[in-house]
Amino acid sequence: MPVGHSHQHTRGSSEPSAPATAARRRANLLLSAVLVPLGVVTLIAMVLLWPGGDRSSLAVASPYATAEGVSFDRGTVREVGEGDCPSSRATVDAGGTALTCTIAYTQPALGGGLIPVEVTPELAKTDAVEPGDEIRYLDLASVMQDGAAPYVFVDFVRSVPIVALAVLYAVVVIAVARWRGLRAMIGLVGALVVLAQFILPGLVEGAPPLLLGLVGSIVIMYGVLYFAHGFSARTSTALLGTVFGLGITAVLAAWATDAAHLTGVGDENAYTLVNASDELSISSIILCGLIISGLGVLNDVTITQSSAVWELYELAPNTSGRRLFGSAMRIGRDHIASTVYTIAFAYAGAALPVLILVSLYDRTLIDTLTSGELAEEVVRTLVGSIGLVLAIPLTTLIAVLVVKAVGPRTTRGRHDDGDPGEGATPAVLAAEGAGTLAPGERLVALGERPARSVPEPGA
Repeated sequence: MPVGHSHQHTRGSSEPSAPATAARRRANLLLSAVLVPLGVVTLIAMVLLWPGGDRSSLAVASPYATAEGVSFDRGTVREVGEGDCPSSRATVDAGGTALTCTIAYTQPALGGGLIPVEVTPELAKTDAVEPGDEIRYLDLASVMQDGAAPYVFVDFVRSVPIVALAVLYAVVVIAVARWRGLRAMIGLVGALVVLAQFILPGLVEGAPPLLLGLVGSIVIMYGVLYFAHGFSARTSTALLGTVFGLGITAVLAAWATDAAHLTGVGDENAYTLVNASDELSISSIILCGLIISGLGVLNDVTITQSSAVWELYELAPNTSGRRLFGSAMRIGRDHIASTVYTIAFAYAGAALPVLILVSLYDRTLIDTLTSGELAEEVVRTLVGSIGLVLAIPLTTLIAVLVVKAVGPRTTRGRHDDGDPGEGATPAVLAAEGAGTLAPGERLVALGERPARSVPEPGA
């Protein structure tokens, strides 16, 4: 029995084969024909929508603004105890009884002796103020006379723990993801710049919220995806799937905002914005927020699906489009199962105080979920989840169409490097093309020894 030779290769797993490299190059050209015009149109729309910077019609009273002689100072708490409230001094002078409150004896950052900072009753109940805490307090000593506390607690100084967490986050990301992680963080900074300089000012000036959110989100995704993952066919495929997902999310958000009457009237911040300017629309802000809120998870699932399709294809380039789509969708369904409840729990965690409060009301579950306090969170979860779920098959389909359109045209009976297999009969080639022969079976049919150990006859 003739013994054939093996066609196994030692090419590094990180280096694609020549046909795979050529396929990626053709895919980039094909995708560029779609993404470049889309990018140009998006940039033109961004220029046309760019805010003018005129906020003369906006009047918001800053809670941190102070009158003349009043200042916000910082200090370190040295001691915390119960005592007569400084704010009840006038009551004592009039013959009344002083109220008891929590007092934080604080060392001012600018120097001087300890001062009694009166802690608000709400915060005092939590016992959150402890010796060693750095706090910010309101100094009213120069303007307040009898009957008011000259030093009032305002907030904690959280710079050290937050900066420490940010540094730890950066170290962990760079240590695990290396340069790609660093690029992702830089891309995140760029996304925040677009949000702060384009989307937020545009909403303040009354720009169309649907167009503003969609254009801003697409710009962010172009920058973040290409900067973090590089210019590749996989990234371009994921970007195209993300754009489709954003379009679905935007349409659903526009309908849901109107149909569910999301006006934001139950939010204290919404009241402040409504009273600040006649041009501001809370519904518009909610609509734009619905589009932006799903960007992170949407980006995650599309890049994963795109990579899955390309990996599956390069491992088996002769796989039919239908089988390739089915294999990738099995991966996608697992991703759907994990990310859908990720979105729900993320929003539930952010709205936990509201959930607790609403749960204490004597109302049915449907009334609770559709109430003004929770309706926005529920709609955000549902809209984001629908856009996410539909983006997975869309991205998978786009990736399959692209790889099948630009993949290497291999000849039946030839390996990816173009070397013909020995003894390839028409029957074997037909069976291989139909997908009925496994790789080991094909090798045996061609007279080659399979990779796995097969005992010789009579052994």
